[in-house]
Amino acid sequence: MKTLILAGGIGTRLFPLSRELFPKQFIPLFNNESLFQKTVKRALLHSAPQDIFIVTNEKHRFLVKDQTETICETCTVLVEPEGKNTLPAIYFGIAAIVEKFGPSNVVVLPSDHLVDTTEGYLNAIERADGLAERHLITFGIVPTHPHTGYGYIKPGKDLGDGFAVEKFVEKPDFETAAAYVNDGYFWNSGMFLFNSDLFFGECETFAPDIVEAFTHPVDEAFASVPKISVDYGIMEKTDKAAVVALNAPWNDLGSFDSLYQVMKNGDDENAVQGEYIGLSSTDNLIISDRLVATIGVHDMAVIDTKDALLICPREESQNVGQVVQALRDAGDERAHVHTTVYRPWGSYTCLETEERYKIKRISVPPQKRLSLQMHHHRSEHWVVVAGTALVTIDGQETLLHNGESTYVPAGVMHRLENPGMLPLELIEVQIGEYVGEDDVVRFEDDFDRK
Repeated sequence: MKTLILAGGIGTRLFPLSRELFPKQFIPLFNNESLFQKTVKRALLHSAPQDIFIVTNEKHRFLVKDQTETICETCTVLVEPEGKNTLPAIYFGIAAIVEKFGPSNVVVLPSDHLVDTTEGYLNAIERADGLAERHLITFGIVPTHPHTGYGYIKPGKDLGDGFAVEKFVEKPDFETAAAYVNDGYFWNSGMFLFNSDLFFGECETFAPDIVEAFTHPVDEAFASVPKISVDYGIMEKTDKAAVVALNAPWNDLGSFDSLYQVMKNGDDENAVQGEYIGLSSTDNLIISDRLVATIGVHDMAVIDTKDALLICPREESQNVGQVVQALRDAGDERAHVHTTVYRPWGSYTCLETEERYKIKRISVPPQKRLSLQMHHHRSEHWVVVAGTALVTIDGQETLLHNGESTYVPAGVMHRLENPGMLPLELIEVQIGEYVGEDDVVRFEDDFDRK
């Protein structure tokens, strides 16, 4: 059994926890483990490590590699040149699987869902595998209550291990959702199992532009294909769609209300991550790195990060994406990045930013190094606070230890490296007429960045 994991989403509905460069699937929300890592571990229940393929984008490929390093070293990471929704991503991934292994049955998993890996999950995979030669399988979640945030699937003819899909329906209002639950509809999970030959055949019938595009190199293919979901492009059109019931706890964590449902605990039904004092306060979601206190507050989401604070009724949390859009429209970088930004060589945290200077804390793991680079508009001062730095400035190498510092003039090639066995931490002060992140010219890079 092969598995394709889709890991290219940007998770705007969990802002400010989730940002474009560090979206919800990579956030360590559950005992220091991310949804993406949980998905990879779930895939390992039915696929060997070398049979797992991950589709992501250029922005997230190093996060994927870092988070799979100790879980699945031999899985294959495929990089989309640009995001074009799920159908091109799935076609790209299944084509790569077939190129390596030949015709295959492929489980397709979103990387940002929380699924209980009980017997019900593996049983559903096994039943779907038996139907996949003649049907394109989607997994339907057995509803526990009416939910207006999910699409629904109406089952039709009984196929033994599943049902033919009679129809897919969009997110309903509450009364319609209640009727769907009573009538035996399933929640649409966005999880699939496809036989590659059948999938490609249905693509030729219903999405020939996708098929034609992928006769060209990947960059050209993604430049020409439309943005289209696999549901709209194939599943809602084919007469070969079938649904297999997945009777296990599942949550797509598509809003803070969804996150609350999986985190709530205690007599007051609050869900808390961080330090919290709640007086006469119930049914709240509280996530913060500092103390939060509430008095007489109920059914609210309070999400506090270093550079943004969200406060809203939990039932309104589906609308958080509008906040992100407002930031994008204003050109505000907080839509894209946290104060801490992850890079393939480590991370940096912005401590203070003004028009002509920026102060950062830079962290470099052992045996990692930044690119050999140069800046046109700024100079940099580095002060080592922990570990050892190997600094190259204009071809000259120097070792710096705790408390030692150096200066990098504008226009000079330089490089920072951690040659030691302990993490390197340093403070960087940038000064110049422009301190934007795009003022960098790379000459050599271990990670093939441009």
